[in-house]
Formats: sequence, C-alpha cells, structure tokens
Amino acid sequence: MRDLSDILAEVNANIADACAKSGRRPDDVEVIAVTKTHGPEVVAEAWHAGLRIVGENKVQEAAWKQPLAVSGPDWHLIGHLQRNKVRHALELFSTFHSVDSPALLERIQLLAEESGARPRILLEVNMSGERSKDGMRPEDVPAVVERALGCPNVTLEGFMTMAPFTPADKIEETRPVFAGLRGLRDRMEAEFGVSLPRLSMGMTNDYRVAVEEGATWVRLGTVLFGERPKAKPVRAVDAGDAGESGEGGGQYDRVMD
Repeated sequence: MRDLSDILAEVNANIADACAKSGRRPDDVEVIAVTKTHGPEVVAEAWHAGLRIVGENKVQEAAWKQPLAVSGPDWHLIGHLQRNKVRHALELFSTFHSVDSPALLERIQLLAEESGARPRILLEVNMSGERSKDGMRPEDVPAVVERALGCPNVTLEGFMTMAPFTPADKIEETRPVFAGLRGLRDRMEAEFGVSLPRLSMGMTNDYRVAVEEGATWVRLGTVLFGERPKAKPVRAVDAGDAGESGEGGGQYDRVMD
C-alpha cells in the first residue's frame, strides 16, 4: 500500500489545482481524515502525516477509539447525531457537522449549557433533495440560523451537505449541489450580517469539484486509507446516558459484518 504521506501530497496537489481554478488559496481548505471503522493506529498515521482533524460518523465509535488514539487531533462528528447521544458527543467532539433540525439544535444548547461546553456546529442541508439524505430543506435554514445565532453556548460556523454518489465520468453533476450550498451560505451571511466561513462538502469521489465551489473542509476516508475494514463497533451507550436512551451502558466491542 502507498505511504499516506505520498497519498496526501497528491490530494493536496488536487486541492491546490481546484483552488487555482476558482481563485482561492489552498490554505483555505482543510482535509478531515475520516477514520470510520479503522482502528486508532490510523488516527496516529493521519496525525504523523500532518492531518490535524479526525472525522467520525458515530459517537460510540469515537468513544472506544479516542482513549487508544494519539493525542492531538481535533475530533469532529460528521455523521448523524441522535438527540440521546448529545451528552456523550459533547465530551468527545469539538465540532458537529450534522445539526439537521431545530430540535437537535435545542438539545445541544441545553446540554452544552449544563456542562459548560461550547461546541462549534454546522447546519446540515439536503441540497440534492434526495429522500435518503439527512439534512434540513434549504427553505427551513433561515429560521434555524436565527435560532442558532441566539444560542449562547453554540457557535454556528457554517453548513454541511452531501452530493449524490456520482460516477467519475459524471462528476460535474455534483456541482449544482455544492454551488447551491455556497449560495445559501452567502445569502445567510448577508441576511444576518454574520460570517459563516465553513463549508463542509466533498468526499473521496467529488472533493475536487467541492473545492472549486468553495469547500473549506473536505471529508476524506477511502482516498487516504483505502477501503474500510469490515470490523465496526457494536451500538452501545455510555452508562451516563442510559436514562436518556432507555439502554444500559456497556463496553465498546467490535464485531464482524
């Protein structure tokens, strides 16, 4: 397998090329190392290669992985966040990319206020209209932005979206999704008179188009680490959240598909 440093150099060259096409600086784009189903050794590999942000899809996976991983990375939750996992998520992540409803926003604010946490958040928007995608509708965003700006323990940083999976020869079809989110962000900045600098968009297959359209965080897993292994954590809940979820606590085990 190729060395991660070599792979990352190629990724960074692609990002620089995409930035040149759109008149941006490569320094404006950060790679999030998505370590879903990989072990803590991959977190160390990413850190030593120069990646400073780790993205995880699940709260319970980060819970067993973080104590075994190298210290230093900034951990972001990029997957769907259930309201009964918010308390635990606040202990593990600095930033939530997938705030997709007013109810989830209110839950984060409530528990952040109780604990003294001050998470950064992105609002997840379903720009493609796919029923299989999480995220709020674009027309619902202004009301949630207004509410988020009124939450004292939450810092609204911007927006996140996912484009439909698209074959390489049709990757240009993703462009309207990314351009649409950028346009929405620009309108929200103008309407509310605030800076919302972060756009989390673009994954392994489409990150170059996303960068051309304004991505500041690209979420990359497969291109960096290869295909994901079959092992994954069992769904488990921290004992401190048992009363909220209706489930007992337990160890974080790993099983095969």
